Amino acid sequence: MFRSEPILIKYLGLTDYLQTWEEMKYFTAARDLDTADELWITEHAPVFTQGHNGKPEHLLDTGSIPVIQIDRGGQVTYHGPGQLVLYCLLNLTRLGLGVRTLVTAIELSVVEFLGRYGIEAFARKNAPGVYVNQAKIAALGLRIRKGCCYHGLCLNVDMDLSPFNGINPCGLRGQAVTQMIDLGISIETEQAGRELAQLLMGNIKRG
Repeated sequence: MFRSEPILIKYLGLTDYLQTWEEMKYFTAARDLDTADELWITEHAPVFTQGHNGKPEHLLDTGSIPVIQIDRGGQVTYHGPGQLVLYCLLNLTRLGLGVRTLVTAIELSVVEFLGRYGIEAFARKNAPGVYVNQAKIAALGLRIRKGCCYHGLCLNVDMDLSPFNGINPCGLRGQAVTQMIDLGISIETEQAGRELAQLLMGNIKRG
């Protein structure tokens, strides 16, 4: 049964990936039935993250950028300054949401957000994320533990995209990537995060 609980939005600024990952795991392990859900807005210093089922052949030339094996689903992606990362720390059981429903809500929220700025985007059925003109602009990956999730989504806003050349993004060989600034939209990462978080909260509550 759906319970309407407040979802807290927190802006963390530029954070270290490993530290933030540990904080997500701790938050999820320590939460109880009354713990409020949270959305964390952040950016990370340059890092590649490889999902727990990630295949090493998708790491092409990562250079000096660290590669961290983590516990979300999906393959390898890149995080760096100028990319919005929105972590979703949600009690799915309490919200009455399945994983597929949440993924759809995340993708829809990104598509709606980009649409506000005149960017026509879409999701793909068999390749999670959001795309513009066949180029990937947003990726997502989740971890579910005891009915609660963490990790979330990343949206390319205004960043150096060149590190994506060192991987097959999300395991998609030759997959092009794009970002808002290259599509003519200049926006601060925090503002983008807060707008997207509000859209996501609405879509989650509609379930």
